[in-house]
Amino acid sequence: MEASTRWTVLTAIPPIAWGANYYVAHAYLPADRPLWGATLRALPAGLVLLAIARRRPHGRWWWRSAVLGLLNTATFFVLVYIASTLLPTSIASTVMAASPLAMLLIAWMLAGQRATRAHLIGAVAGLAGVALMLLGGAGEKVSLSGVLASAAAMLTSTVGYVLSARWRDGADPLAMTAWQLTIGGLALLPLAVIAEGAPPVAKPSVVLAFGYAALVATALAFALWFGGLRHLSAGTVGLLGLLNPLTGVLLGTLLAGETLGTRQWCGLALVIGGILLGRQRAQPRSPKVAAESSPRDIVGSDY
Repeated sequence: MEASTRWTVLTAIPPIAWGANYYVAHAYLPADRPLWGATLRALPAGLVLLAIARRRPHGRWWWRSAVLGLLNTATFFVLVYIASTLLPTSIASTVMAASPLAMLLIAWMLAGQRATRAHLIGAVAGLAGVALMLLGGAGEKVSLSGVLASAAAMLTSTVGYVLSARWRDGADPLAMTAWQLTIGGLALLPLAVIAEGAPPVAKPSVVLAFGYAALVATALAFALWFGGLRHLSAGTVGLLGLLNPLTGVLLGTLLAGETLGTRQWCGLALVIGGILLGRQRAQPRSPKVAAESSPRDIVGSDY
């Protein structure tokens, strides 16, 4: 019982860290540097996790790690960065928290994966809640570019989920996450230099924000998340994942001065209710479904 309580507390840290990362990115990171933002989040975190895991890919996992690194890290982190900096914190965190529901619908429509009535109702309710959040009239105007980035991030994470689920055999999740983050960060580095020039100005607030994104919201969060998946039931992990949008909404309203109307609070309730329904009968070993935002058997959400 004591060990279970300890792991519950530890596993609550990642979704809180992911939810807070939306506020950190929106408040302190430059909106015009998405390539550098994704690079400085992925590469340091990947190197830290490599030092912990100390395992190399073997055989086909070399090219699999490269494909997933480009998809789940390079592309996904850039899109999440754009969404985080352009959208209000409360909206960005809620929209991305609903990504598993979008995955459920797409997997059902395109891959024929079996879904229960509760799953489908949860997915529809959650996505309707996202629509209410976007149309409800926030304290600041909702950026179309941010919404499109969130939608693209959802699509990217769905493809990553399908591939990760098919390629799960013989993989150590933490080691594969480390390699994907490292490969994705290395792929982004030259693109960031070419497209965006020198790294962002090293002001103390920016350095601390990038340090939080890389070391806390990525390296520490993923290490604790995978540990929790090994020690806790899928239902417990799924409920803890709700701390992601709740953290984003609380920080957005309390620190960023964002205002949610009645329609948006109803939308948030629909998203949370949809996630609860969508997590019923979740597979015990499916980190992607259990993750925040971030979707992920290996990486994700970011969230």
